Amino acid sequence: MPESAAPNPQADADRLEAAADQAIAACGGNARDAVKALIVANEYLESEVCELTQAVSHAFTRGRFKTYTG
Repeated sequence: MPESAAPNPQADADRLEAAADQAIAACGGNARDAVKALIVANEYLESEVCELTQAVSHAFTRGRFKTYTG
């Protein structure tokens, strides 16, 4: 396996730390506001997944996905 394809837990942790710092900075340094914004974004993405899952033909997916009724 090429080194570039190998999992790198430290790089993943660093990327996650940077993303958390960016989210907090985007909310004026308020971590609570950052968490709320991320919850809203996650709920939006979940609704998008639900809509897309319902739009995909069941026959096409051969039952690989359960319809989310959230």
